[in-house]
Amino acid sequence: MKTSSIKKLLVAMTATATLGTAGISYAEEPIRLGGLYILSGSAATYGEFAQKGINLAVDEINSSGGILGRQVEMVYEDTQGKASVAIQAARKLVYSEGVDALVGLDSSGVAQGMVPTMPELQKPLIITHAATPDVTGKLCNSFTYRISVNVAQNMKAAALVAAETDATNWTTIGPDYAFGHQSWEFFGNYLKEINPNVNLMSETNFPRFGAEDFTPFIDRVMDSDAEGVLISVWGGDLVNFVRQANTRGFFEEDLEVMFTVGAATEVLTALGEEMPEGVHLSTRYWYEAYDNDINDRFVKAYLDAYGNPPSYNAEGAYAAIYAYKQAMEAAGSTEGPAVAKALSGMSMEAPNGTVTFRKGDNQAMVSPNWGVSGSMHPEHGIRTLNNLQIFDGEKVARTVEETGCKL
Repeated sequence: MKTSSIKKLLVAMTATATLGTAGISYAEEPIRLGGLYILSGSAATYGEFAQKGINLAVDEINSSGGILGRQVEMVYEDTQGKASVAIQAARKLVYSEGVDALVGLDSSGVAQGMVPTMPELQKPLIITHAATPDVTGKLCNSFTYRISVNVAQNMKAAALVAAETDATNWTTIGPDYAFGHQSWEFFGNYLKEINPNVNLMSETNFPRFGAEDFTPFIDRVMDSDAEGVLISVWGGDLVNFVRQANTRGFFEEDLEVMFTVGAATEVLTALGEEMPEGVHLSTRYWYEAYDNDINDRFVKAYLDAYGNPPSYNAEGAYAAIYAYKQAMEAAGSTEGPAVAKALSGMSMEAPNGTVTFRKGDNQAMVSPNWGVSGSMHPEHGIRTLNNLQIFDGEKVARTVEETGCKL
């Protein structure tokens, strides 16, 4: 063989080997997912619980072969509960860290600010906590999904619970941003539809998020003619609120008290016996509410790993990772537009049952849980839930037309 022919053969063999190696290398690169949560400040426990749920899902998926034969890797950023920080963090995750998809968001205000940027990033986002209806309503887009209950769904359920009480005069205490105001608005509208005779009091209370002193708002309700009060403060604020309310004798008043996220296990764990018995508590997922194999495995694995029961934020974050696994495998790709398209209308099995991302607004049809605080759990150190009601996600959801979403 001539020298020139040998050189050409060697070049061809080298090129083939290089391509083969590149293909193997690419296949072994991890799928990277970006987590955007509050990881500092009074609401940091929500981000921490979300991380626990995510890390459990990632470990399970990686130990069973990964997604599309590739391992999964998480990269987290702290949103600090600020929309501007979350937007910059999302851009960093996509452009610098090279993530394939995003999960997260704890604050409704942050979600309202960040969701409009998702088409620019061309990566799907599954919201696991923030509850403002706007992000699957008037701000919706084809890259934004939510796997957890939104305000409208939960407040429809709340109104159904409230309508069964004898309370006529209702007021609220909620954070002074989208979540607090929208919770009161939807609750009031739904309750009026069910019982036109109720009185929605003009004396409402909206302390700033992160407030340290709730006593003026507590005293104002106690001094009013209120018979029922919807309380939507959450996280560390809710822990502080309950402790201050206890010292003021708030729970000794003849009031129907409804905590919209009071059964978050982060809050119940922090409060222990300080959470009073006999108040209405809601959560997007209660770990003892669902009798299915996936929930049994999830709760056991979570208890074994972390020593306390999973919160709704842990469950939503856990389920979101499995949603990406199913969507990526259905799409046969990790490309953002393809994965987003695969999520549309997709149904999956999660700890809280069958979850469907509804075509038209990308909102999951999931079930709000409401109960009444009971005795302390003998093993888990938190209040139990009595009279537990699991509401049908579709029956408490608005129609797509009502949401204002136009995809």
